[in-house]
Amino acid sequence: MPASVEALLARGISVLAPSSDSPRADAMLLLARALDCEREWIVAHGEARAASAPARRFETLCNLRASGMPMAYVLGFAGFYGREFLVDERVLVPRPETEHLIDEALTFLKARRSAGMPAGTNVLDVGTGSGAIACTVAAENGDAFVHATDVSARALEVARINAGRLNVAERCRFHCGRFAGPVAGRRFDLVLANLPYVPTPDIPPRPNPIAFEPREALDGGPDGLDAYREFVPEVPGLLEPDGAAVFEAGPALMPELVALVERTFRARPVEVGYDYAGHARFVMVATASR
Repeated sequence: MPASVEALLARGISVLAPSSDSPRADAMLLLARALDCEREWIVAHGEARAASAPARRFETLCNLRASGMPMAYVLGFAGFYGREFLVDERVLVPRPETEHLIDEALTFLKARRSAGMPAGTNVLDVGTGSGAIACTVAAENGDAFVHATDVSARALEVARINAGRLNVAERCRFHCGRFAGPVAGRRFDLVLANLPYVPTPDIPPRPNPIAFEPREALDGGPDGLDAYREFVPEVPGLLEPDGAAVFEAGPALMPELVALVERTFRARPVEVGYDYAGHARFVMVATASR
């Protein structure tokens, strides 16, 4: 006889308990995915019998999660700024902390409109990965045209799919190459960068979920700042006279990143932004007084 939904859930919790901090929540999400239903339905219909195919699919999903694979990869999507993005092993999983970078970008773009700046803002997103930043800025600001770069052609495949799913493909152009190399000669009103910033010694081995993500999207060199040391000096030449740039990094790296941005932009004021936990998370600099 097919197992009940309640029995499947209990089995999944047992499989996930040794490796997950939230085995019940994880099992509920995976069972909802396997049964193609809402979690509320599972709670209300625990006595229902699950067909063999969804039950096998649920077992497979639980085993993947138990191996350490990030939940976003197991499910095939991640939530970011109120939208759902396709993610898999080709791209970094979008982090909630990066939503603060979006907030700052949108605040800057809104201020431009309020100041009577011309419509048609040009934005550059460097190291776009899944396209979460580029697509979100385009979706939230109808005046923005976003160029996005990444060294990984495989990551850009995912980004283009996400742009299509979110109906912003006409205002997002994706380029394969290092930093701003593919858009050399262009200038932008806003430059956004969430580059690899995990120090090499801090990248954990499996089964830590982080180890499943692309190493080239994580590894920032011995101290985490190799990519920014190379890219930040290029940024003044990328910006329009009234432009701005926002860089995201880990809290421990912020003092050195701030110093790097200050040296590069000299007299321009540098602002530090904070994440949900109150940790320094991004640096912003403008080429004109705001």
